[in-house]
Amino acid sequence: MSALSLAVRDSSTMLRRNILHARRYPSLTLNLLLTPIMLLLLFVYLFGDVMSAGIGGGGADRAEYIAYIIPGILLMTIGGTVVGTAVSVSTDMTEGIIARFRTMAIHRGSVLIGHVIGSVLQCIASVVLVGAVGVAIGFRSTDATALEWLAAFGLLVLFASALTWVAVGMGLVSPNAEAASNNAMPMILLPLFSSAFVPVTSMPGWFQPVAEYQPFTPTIETLRGLLLGTEIGHNGWLAVAWCIGLAVLGYIWSTSKFNSDPK
Repeated sequence: MSALSLAVRDSSTMLRRNILHARRYPSLTLNLLLTPIMLLLLFVYLFGDVMSAGIGGGGADRAEYIAYIIPGILLMTIGGTVVGTAVSVSTDMTEGIIARFRTMAIHRGSVLIGHVIGSVLQCIASVVLVGAVGVAIGFRSTDATALEWLAAFGLLVLFASALTWVAVGMGLVSPNAEAASNNAMPMILLPLFSSAFVPVTSMPGWFQPVAEYQPFTPTIETLRGLLLGTEIGHNGWLAVAWCIGLAVLGYIWSTSKFNSDPK
């Protein structure tokens, strides 16, 4: 059997292991998933009338505000899901299962690949569920073509992959699961400092560059352009550049830490 075949086989085994863990211990996933759903309902039904006053020159109604915040909520869902990945990786490292895997005749990288693919699949499932809640409360994207929907889905997968590799690195460097959860909290907090809920132009002038050029804002604006027909401008290539950059840095960080860790 070739090295590639062994890597695929062992990665598939690790993927099944992670999926079984998610099924047996769903509380972490549910807790992380409920956060974006609660924020969606909170901002729509409690703050929606006030927050929508800053959208579209003050003339936006609740339906328009729902359409405005859904892209940001979807990315927040991804950020929340990968927090669970950081916790899972840290748990594996501290409970000794990784040391046991290293004594077995398996492909070394399959442990991380299983975590990454499993996390991306969880992200996709979470996005679909949160998106369904959005549709149920009034989100519509009637102008988007099939190609634009496909591009939006591809961007979400790319973004999930990038954040997952970063989360894996956070899990590897954390001494325990609690620290991993705390270290990964920026994945949930960064969308709050982006254009997810209000336009960047409505923020204080000194803060606008921070909000505009962090990873979430260009990705959110690109999703809005694909799904709602707004102008994408330079946000498209910024979003892709952030995703590729974070994925590469996360991969290098994770693999170097995993390969050098004696545990």
